[in-house]
This record gives sequence, structure tokens and C-alpha cells, in this order.
Amino acid sequence: MRVVKVPLGDRTYSILIGEGLLARLGMECRRLKLGRRCALITDANVAPLFAAAAEESLSAAGFESLRITVPAGETAKRLRTVQACYDQLAAHRLERKSFVVALGGGVVGDLAGFVAATYLRGLAFVQVPTTLLAQVDSSVGGKVGVNLKAGKNLVGAFYQPKLVLCDLGTLRTLPQREFRAGLAEVVKYGVIYDAALFRRLERNMEKLVGLDPATLTAVVARCCQIKAEVVGQDETESGLRAILNFGHTIGHAIENSVGYGKYLHGEAIAIGQTAAAELSRHLLGLPERDVIRIGNLLCAAGLPNRIRLTAAQTTRLFEAMKLDKKVSGGEIKFVLARRIGEVLWGQKVPAELLDRVLGRSEAHAP
Repeated sequence: MRVVKVPLGDRTYSILIGEGLLARLGMECRRLKLGRRCALITDANVAPLFAAAAEESLSAAGFESLRITVPAGETAKRLRTVQACYDQLAAHRLERKSFVVALGGGVVGDLAGFVAATYLRGLAFVQVPTTLLAQVDSSVGGKVGVNLKAGKNLVGAFYQPKLVLCDLGTLRTLPQREFRAGLAEVVKYGVIYDAALFRRLERNMEKLVGLDPATLTAVVARCCQIKAEVVGQDETESGLRAILNFGHTIGHAIENSVGYGKYLHGEAIAIGQTAAAELSRHLLGLPERDVIRIGNLLCAAGLPNRIRLTAAQTTRLFEAMKLDKKVSGGEIKFVLARRIGEVLWGQKVPAELLDRVLGRSEAHAP
């Protein structure tokens, strides 16, 4: 088992990474001295696979758990679902010493974390991510929230978990498309922070896609280390943490303008990273060979890296970007790369360049 610490003073917590860790859930929660009662929030896809095992582990450690199952998919990440969770927590009289366990992918983690952050002004919560994307990215760092019709994650909070438990065995149940979508965030870490990781991915992508245990453990642990280092320096995204949004301004807008469900989150982020690399070439001098390497690595991961938009979709895309949380003074700010392993945040992009880069993109099916 690998252990990565997220250094936040008296709120420091551990990320546990390894095979078969779901059986340790109850023991780890008891070690944290959490209250006796908890809510296990999961979704309709994950519940049949892992909810019983999680409940058994919690029960064996002396906890009483309430299961709340929400619909699967991005459309569940909305205020209506939050209200339904609140109602169940109230009906079962969970108290301030109670806690929430988020069992599922990024949607469940964001939703359950937001519920925990806001119910009774804050319950402790534990992340048990079951997708690659959630294990390397969304479960770490305390960003929780839900979507509005206008855009992704417009309602939320910074609220850190008490523990993140990454059971790599859960990844073996993922549809291949879901696993590959998570690789977009893995590639991102190489681009923004670690050129050596990027080279490792170029050499070992086939092993990673094949779920080679040693490769998978090492890569997930390294991604968590990077996220922990960044969050430890800038918890609330006032500076450095913004680098984690490489490809996300365009990616989130694609999800919102093209429609949730057409592209998985990671697929949209992959397209956004390709566009951000091209913008970086024009504005920061990212070498052409690095633009090509980024595109090739995303392709090797089986991810789309281009999209063709209609005029109406392009208009909606720009409108969605204007609602991005990183907009400042009405200006859309981007994270752009100077080279693989080094990026700058807060970069202005001329509208005509953005239009040109997106306008000449070609569609590749996910």
C-alpha cells in the first residue's frame, strides 16, 4: 500500500493507494475517531458492485450506515439531488458527529462532498473513489460542488475529506471508455508538472491501459503526490492550484455546450488539452514537437483530441467559457504550457486566436 499525505496543517489527511483496500474502510474510519453513524452516498452503477462490501466493512468496525443511492452520470450532480440527500439525512436523524462516505466516481465525490460540507454546517467525509479519474484527481484536494444549467461546478466549496481510500481493484470493473477517460487527467499531470512522468506515460501507456499492477500503482501514486503538493501550497486556488485546470476551461465548456453525455468528462478535457497546447504554441512558444507529443499521447490513451463544432455550438461554447469560475473582470483566463512540465496560469487568449484554433479542429469520435 502507498500512502500520500496532503499537507494542510491540522487538516492534513492521507491518501491510501493499493489493492483490496475497501475491506479496510471501517478500520480506517475508526482510526479517525469518526461518529458511529454515517451515510454512504453512491450511485446506481457503483452500488451493486461495492456498496455491500463497504457497508460490511463499516459494520464490522462498529458503524451504522445509511445507504443513499443517486442516479448515475453527470446529470445527478445538481441541486435537486442534493435536496434529496438532505431529506434522507434528516429523516434518519444524522448528527454533527456523523460522517459521509462518498463511494463512486467524480460525480459522486463532488456531490457527496458538497452534501457533507453543507448539511448541519459540515459533516466529516471520506472519499472512496472507484474510477481512475476520481482516484488521481477529483477525490483529492477538497473541491466539492454541483452544476447549474449555466455551467459546471458553479455552486460548491473547498471542503477537505478526512481520508481518501483508493482501492485499485475497483478499476477492474470500469468500462474501458471510463478508464481511458481518466487517463486525460493523468496526462495532464505530466504536462503541467512532471516531464519525467510524461515520458514514463509515453513508454508505458500500453501497460497502463492493460492495468499492469506495478505501473498502475506507481502512476496513481505519482499523480496523487503532485495533486497533494499543489494543494498543500495553494488550497483555495488563489495561485499555483490554477495549473490543475490545464485543458479544463475549454473542456468544461464542451461538456456544457455540446451536452453532458456525448463526451465523458475526461474526453472533453482531452480535447481541451489539445486546444490548450495549440494556444500555447502560438502564445508561449510551446515547441511544435511538444504539441505533437501531447496529441499523440492522448491518442495512445484512446482519447479524442479534436472536435468539430457548428456555428451554434461555437457560440454556446464561448458563452459557457464566459461563465467559467476562472473568469476575472469578464476575461477568460487560461493555463498554457511553455514546455512539457511547465505551465503558466492566468493567461489571456485573443478571441480571434481561440476561434481559429477551435474552428479548424476536426472531430474524432470518442
